[in-house]
Amino acid sequence: MNRLTVPVRVWDAPVRLFHWGIVALFGLSWLSESRGWMQVHFASGYALLAALLFRIAWGFAGSESARFARFLRHPVAGLRQLSRLHHREPDTEVTHNAAGGWMVLLILLLLAIQIATGLSANDDISVEGPLAKYVGKETSDWLTHVHWVNFQIIEAVVLLHLLMLAAYAIVKRHDLVRPMITGTKHLPPAIRAPRMVGARRALALLALAGAIVVYIAVWV
Repeated sequence: MNRLTVPVRVWDAPVRLFHWGIVALFGLSWLSESRGWMQVHFASGYALLAALLFRIAWGFAGSESARFARFLRHPVAGLRQLSRLHHREPDTEVTHNAAGGWMVLLILLLLAIQIATGLSANDDISVEGPLAKYVGKETSDWLTHVHWVNFQIIEAVVLLHLLMLAAYAIVKRHDLVRPMITGTKHLPPAIRAPRMVGARRALALLALAGAIVVYIAVWV
């Protein structure tokens, strides 16, 4: 088997910043809630919302490897990918593999649920999300419960994600973490590098996402 590889840029800066930003912000959201720092909790939630809106937009208008159409494949392909987990073979993916793509979609969906319910939640004392007054107390209480339960689900999914990263590293010898830091993978020479989009478009989409969040936080 030919093990010759060359460095290929697979992840752009926006995707990498989103990934590690979500990790930091989610950790801050957990810490601030556990310590009762609710203003910090709301601030981290708004930042998470801006990041999520940006990532959704980037999934349609961003670099090739970041686009949903590029890495979301038929669910059967994802199951087939998992069935070959025990096979050691070269890494040839320039984006998320078939199983990883569905994991990304699941995490984004759970984040969306967490943020949406947080915007409508209340603590039964003096703190409530900006949308709580529009949904009513009973609905707000139910969404507060969903917010708590969904957090437990996110914890389980994150643990599963970490276990899968470890399995790919140990069993298949695929380092999936380093490329998310450096943006570069070592792939066979025949693999075509994905097309990257310039920073100007990323900044424009981030500004739009930020404007939406400011509107929700200040005027809704």
